[in-house]
Amino acid sequence: MTLLEQLRKMTVVVADTGDIEAIEKFLPRDATTNPSLITAAAEMPKYSQIVDDTLLAARAELGDSATPESVANLAFERLAVEFGKRILAIVPGRVSTEVDARLSFDTDATIAKGRQIIAQYEAAGISRERILIKIASTWEGIRAAETLEKEGIHCNLTLLFGLHQAIACAEAGVTLISPFVGRILDWYKKDTGRDYPAAEDPGVLSVRAVYEYYKKFGYKTEVMGASFRSTGEIIELAGCDLLTISPGLLAELEGTVGELPRKLDPAIAAASAVERIQMDQVTFEQMHAESRMASEKLAEGIAGFSKALVNLEALLAKRITVLDTEAVPA
Repeated sequence: MTLLEQLRKMTVVVADTGDIEAIEKFLPRDATTNPSLITAAAEMPKYSQIVDDTLLAARAELGDSATPESVANLAFERLAVEFGKRILAIVPGRVSTEVDARLSFDTDATIAKGRQIIAQYEAAGISRERILIKIASTWEGIRAAETLEKEGIHCNLTLLFGLHQAIACAEAGVTLISPFVGRILDWYKKDTGRDYPAAEDPGVLSVRAVYEYYKKFGYKTEVMGASFRSTGEIIELAGCDLLTISPGLLAELEGTVGELPRKLDPAIAAASAVERIQMDQVTFEQMHAESRMASEKLAEGIAGFSKALVNLEALLAKRITVLDTEAVPA
């Protein structure tokens, strides 16, 4: 059997992409997107019609007097949902759609955006049970997720780098977390100047610690490892609740035959000797400040996703200008 076939028997495989054709190829149960992936997909010629249709709908709603920038701003909020709707026509499970990263420290605005995203899906006849609202794992973002979850809006807490973030998410009752394996490895390689074998990969060890903590104390929040740099990292996390994997690494797993032993087991994790940490805002902020890696990678991740959104808005503003010009009678 291939590694991918074996992995599917113990872990829910999720596609980490906005490329609809890649999702059709690998047929994961779920799919995740982020601003960078949506921007990349929006620049692909094969998806130009989705982009154009979304822009023209925004133009029709705002009227001819609206500036290209305002049309682009409305359209970019809806583009991720448009890709999400098409993805849900392929996968049997859920799609994660991200709240504007620029709102990561604004609880009320994040709640409002989460509700808006769900409303768009429900207006298209898609149940909220199939949507995960993706929110950065700031203290403010976690509080927003707590409110949304109480309303039956399920959340995926992303840009997660530390155990303190994971504990706060679980205690807030969020549905799923996405610890970023590869980005943690990136930080340690840069900081120490050394390479790490997969079994000693700091990102892998971080996810193992979170998984053990959750199973030990009976949290229902699911752990979905994300942001992988190699199949070695994925192999070391076989058995995790979910893993979201890029098309390139899915292809590698599909093309490799060999034994894939289970590395994470809920029964073994539940028997671990880990001690409970009482989590509140003071403890969260203290643990966050004490972790240079978590502090730097969270800030960098929010800045990166925010930049991707700015780039996408600029791309859409340029495109609507072209469409407006084409629509003017000669």
